[in-house]
Amino acid sequence: AKMNRFSQTFARAGARAVRMSRSSAMAKRLFSAAASTAPRRVGMGLAGAAVATGLGLGFSSVTMQAKEAKADWGKIKKDIVDILEEDDYDDGHIGPVLVRLAWHASGTYDKNTKTGGSDGATMRFTPEAAHGANAGLAEARKRLEAIKAKNPEASIADIWIYASIVAIEDMGGPKITFRPGRTDKPSGEWCTPDGRLPDADKGTKPANMGHIRDIFYRMGFNDQEIVALSGAHALGRCHTDRSGYSGPWTRAPTTFSNEYYRLLLEAEWKKKNWKGPMQYENTDGGDLMMLPTDLALIEDREFKKWVEVYAKDEKKFFADFAKAFNKLTELGCANLEGGKGWF
Repeated sequence: AKMNRFSQTFARAGARAVRMSRSSAMAKRLFSAAASTAPRRVGMGLAGAAVATGLGLGFSSVTMQAKEAKADWGKIKKDIVDILEEDDYDDGHIGPVLVRLAWHASGTYDKNTKTGGSDGATMRFTPEAAHGANAGLAEARKRLEAIKAKNPEASIADIWIYASIVAIEDMGGPKITFRPGRTDKPSGEWCTPDGRLPDADKGTKPANMGHIRDIFYRMGFNDQEIVALSGAHALGRCHTDRSGYSGPWTRAPTTFSNEYYRLLLEAEWKKKNWKGPMQYENTDGGDLMMLPTDLALIEDREFKKWVEVYAKDEKKFFADFAKAFNKLTELGCANLEGGKGWF
């Protein structure tokens, strides 16, 4: 059931306070404990794998003329911040879905073929917009179309990445380097094939561990970077009308923190008894979830040692995440300001 208006206001004020005060780990623990006893909002994912056929903005004469102008990233940051808090979307903040959009736009990169990545914003087109892993991301793309309309001199590919970086910082996370220079492809001809993004479950523990490495090694990441990037699961929640899974990973899903690692290690997880796909829930309340590939991070020795590091040291997690996320979002980008990206 949805929260009543008082409960919504209370919960959001608490999340906002945590985002604004990163110096106190205890404050986060207290907020998490309090949130576990409050009614939870049900995710309001409106779109499944909605198909986007383009913005209708990217290749007009206005945009061609705007190429001569330089984007005002200070203004664009303000425009993004102004839309982040949205009462009727999930937990009152669209930051998590913006991070997922940037992740999925970037995570298609293949270092062997030098294809995919954030350059091009190809998820605007079919077939990529309709890939199962991208279900629900039309919600994020739709909200950023308004930012593009206000700032035609910026590419939508750059806006997608910058919006995630602004959102992470707004949710209390680290400052992440951003370099513009991405371009927008004109059609779906440049879309990558389905299957380049991580799945939630491959059926067995060894298969899950192998799948995670296959996906991330293909992009050029190592085990430490894999675990660091996985910490983004501190944010947001799963939706049955998108991935089929349900629930948040942490009790503060609009606050960037190392809670994901702490909960992996400290909570006791059991298989959820329901009609949906196999997922895990915490035994002390059943209000949280983990995917089979989440638990793979503590079932594999090499992954687990990094989970333990980040659970104990949030400062190191923030630093390592910032580096890995910057690398992720620059994969395959050849014309960024200051030189080509990571590839």
